[in-house]
Amino acid sequence: MAKPCGSRPVLINSSGLYQELESDGSTMEEYSQEDWGNHSQELHCYQTGEQELDEMPTTKRTLKIKQESSEDTQKRDVMQNIMQILESVQLKWELFQSWTDFSRLHLSNKLAIFGIGYNTRWKEDIRYHYAEISSQVPLGKRLREYFNSEKPEGRVIMTRVQKMNWKNVYYKFLEITISEARCLELHMEIDWIPIAHSKPTGGNVVQYLLPGGIPKSPGLYAIGYEECHEKPRSPLAEPRGADGGSEAPGEADVPSPRPSIRVEMEAARIIYCYLGIAEVRTLQQCLFLHFQASAKTFGKEWVGINGFLSQNCVVEPGVSPKSIYIKFVEVERDFLSAGSLVECLEKAIGYPLKFNN
Repeated sequence: MAKPCGSRPVLINSSGLYQELESDGSTMEEYSQEDWGNHSQELHCYQTGEQELDEMPTTKRTLKIKQESSEDTQKRDVMQNIMQILESVQLKWELFQSWTDFSRLHLSNKLAIFGIGYNTRWKEDIRYHYAEISSQVPLGKRLREYFNSEKPEGRVIMTRVQKMNWKNVYYKFLEITISEARCLELHMEIDWIPIAHSKPTGGNVVQYLLPGGIPKSPGLYAIGYEECHEKPRSPLAEPRGADGGSEAPGEADVPSPRPSIRVEMEAARIIYCYLGIAEVRTLQQCLFLHFQASAKTFGKEWVGINGFLSQNCVVEPGVSPKSIYIKFVEVERDFLSAGSLVECLEKAIGYPLKFNN
């Protein structure tokens, strides 16, 4: 999840509302859209780090470039995921007109997913410039930073409007609860933990071995399984047989017209199948009851997932059970009842959860 740079966590009361908006010394009214042009001379070039790179040894420079490249790729993937969420709920773009847009009361204390967009004089279609989950800072304050010429985010937008790269600037947002923000964090920032299993006992039954360190606190958890698909590889040339005739001197091998279709395994993909809310019980208790207890001892809401996990423990000789994974995040109990958590996660991943009714 993309986190706002330089933003401090906010104080949130038991109702999930931001209590006090700290001033950064400026007000929205101080910088109108017309004022952007007055700040063009205040723009400064930022050092890109190229000088530091030139002074580094080759090995360290390569590692630094690879690390930055990996981080940039991860940020792009997260932003792409956020844009897909915004598009899936079919929000309308709102034209930025004045600072009063962001001083409205309904934006002052809300957490949200938001996007910034633009169009040009040549193409009216609105395209994304940026998207973020504002889970630490209220939406109104975060949006203000994107339209304030004295902030790095706003400086970029101001410059592109000044230079007529862009015609208009737009924004859209989807209000979320604290629990939904944590659910999206669970999806985008928390790594999957593989669940080990014992060797078969009693013939063809294995047992799950839960890892240590599962919190004894309320929160959200997800269960997934590894899915591998076979896919045909591109046709590969077969070497010419002995009866293919003699080769002229210096003639290169000619691919056979009869391709050999080989099958390879795609990269493993972990499929979400259940989202759990540890509200009455702790995360540790819930996961223990899923993996180390009988499916018959629970209510209807757990029958599906526990039945799946139990059936996965019964294996054929020489066949390993399906790989199972978990992830979890702690959330204060007071916040867990708010929001539509299952639907939130389903929108984020793009498919329904099999065992959530």
